[in-house]
Amino acid sequence: MALAPRLDLRQSQSLVITPQLQQAIKLLQLSSVELADYVEQELTDNPLLESDDGFEASVLSESAGNSDDRTETTQVVEAVDGQDEAPLDVESAVEERAVDGDWRDDGGYDTHSSETWGKGSQGGEMPDIERTVAELPDLRSHLVQQLNLTITDPADRFIGSFLIDNLDESGYLRVDLAEAGEQLGTDAGRVARVLARLQRFDPAGIFARDLKECLRLQLEDKNRFDPAMATFIANIELLAARDIKKLQALCGVSLEDIQDMITEVRALDPKPALRFERPVDESIIPDVIMSARPDGAWRVELNSETLPRVLVNRTYFSDISQKKANKAEKEFLAEKLQSANWLVKALNQRAETILKVATELVKQQEMFFKLGVVHLKPLILRDVADAIEMHESTVSRVTTNKFMATPRGIFELKYFFTQSLPSASGGETHSAEAVRHRIKMLIDGEAVSDVLSDDRLVDILREGGVEVARRTVAKYRDSLNIPSSVQRRRDKAAGYGAR
Repeated sequence: MALAPRLDLRQSQSLVITPQLQQAIKLLQLSSVELADYVEQELTDNPLLESDDGFEASVLSESAGNSDDRTETTQVVEAVDGQDEAPLDVESAVEERAVDGDWRDDGGYDTHSSETWGKGSQGGEMPDIERTVAELPDLRSHLVQQLNLTITDPADRFIGSFLIDNLDESGYLRVDLAEAGEQLGTDAGRVARVLARLQRFDPAGIFARDLKECLRLQLEDKNRFDPAMATFIANIELLAARDIKKLQALCGVSLEDIQDMITEVRALDPKPALRFERPVDESIIPDVIMSARPDGAWRVELNSETLPRVLVNRTYFSDISQKKANKAEKEFLAEKLQSANWLVKALNQRAETILKVATELVKQQEMFFKLGVVHLKPLILRDVADAIEMHESTVSRVTTNKFMATPRGIFELKYFFTQSLPSASGGETHSAEAVRHRIKMLIDGEAVSDVLSDDRLVDILREGGVEVARRTVAKYRDSLNIPSSVQRRRDKAAGYGAR
């Protein structure tokens, strides 16, 4: 058979993501600060765009569509041509892999996705030299990573995230535990237990509430906090007053020992967070504001202060178009007009999507807002995505770097996603926190002659419809500081309490 060239006609379908769609997807995941910077750059580059300083937004209200229609959404947008389209969404997992490699299969995000857009592999431009310089690690990311690895309980992790966000620039915790417990709807003792675990995080000394506690945590980390050193730290103001003799007498050590102790303490870091890079602006501006209505329902609205206010100057475009212009100038104006129209439309779609996701989160976690952190509902990205008919990757983008001001404080939207335990009957899943609470109640109610083993707890929970492994029960019991059944049996036999 002879080989020869020939022409064939074939029909095929392929997924094509335009550069504008790529930019719109990245626009969705930008924080309010990053978005403001981007819009400011567009205002500089595009003569047909202008900032609307006299902006008066139209307010649109509608029912959120929950079972009792008690959650009201308020949207602040500027009406322009083409803005009646559906909110931006990525409808397939194939698309999320095609966007510059920013998204991973696990729904994570690339922390450098806010780089200059349109300059990927097709653009042929190298990144700025500043982007190639090694950066200091970010403290919050460093702590959140340890939090996710150390604490599995969703409620405790929620408390930990709250405490992380209340650290000052030196790494000290500047919030009263009783006030934090009241704000989160839990007791101060639980907040204190979570804090004790956070204080073992790296760097040593983090989450201290004063200088003495900071130094103590670092000495404990080095296994150097003996009774003499404890007395030294408790009276450290004598070191500042240079009253070494009195300090030596209180510690009960020799002069040589006190000098060694002084050298050791001075080598500690009184401000452990300063070695980490921190954002220039630490203030958090919420993208969504949630408030209670007089009838007990919730009102969810976008924060108009974070919405860029831009308009297309069509009058200027008309005036320029009427003048004599060559082909290149006309093409330039047409391109800028298209870009301006797209930006206004994309900003509106971004606002609609954020509001839609935030409203669904409020409906899903309504019991948290009413009763506190113990009542966090197990929630994953798919639950919200299915409810609002969007893709999980879109929900993931929206809940990253977006904050909501609630009656219980300001939280990042992704905080409201918590793990769940399956039902033994295949029904509705159970919150891990609810299961932990049930374990505690069962142990508190056990008789002296019938101490419940972990295996017995597994059986009781399964009879109640909770599918849980023995190691999970043991893990939850340990997190509650409850000893094993053997130790509890000995304590009861000796006349002590269960714990």
